[in-house]
Amino acid sequence: MGIVYLARDVALERPVAIKVLAPSLAARPDMRARFLREARIAAQCFHPHIVPIHAVEEADDLAWIVMAYVRGETLADRLRRAGPLPSDEI
Repeated sequence: MGIVYLARDVALERPVAIKVLAPSLAARPDMRARFLREARIAAQCFHPHIVPIHAVEEADDLAWIVMAYVRGETLADRLRRAGPLPSDEI
């Protein structure tokens, strides 16, 4: 649904990930509302396997989520490297 950037929170001096809703989807009110709703719900969840959400914002034609940065490989890279995930890892 979006594009993820590695950024730096200058106020707290820490790396963060910023997920921006793809412009083609942000232009659709239903998709924008879904993106923001899911982000707000995720922000209420606290679990070691859920990335903490720091902020959910929108301005003009943009909507984005600021979340904790988790170092590691992407799911796509993991699948290319080792094949399908076993059910206990999913």
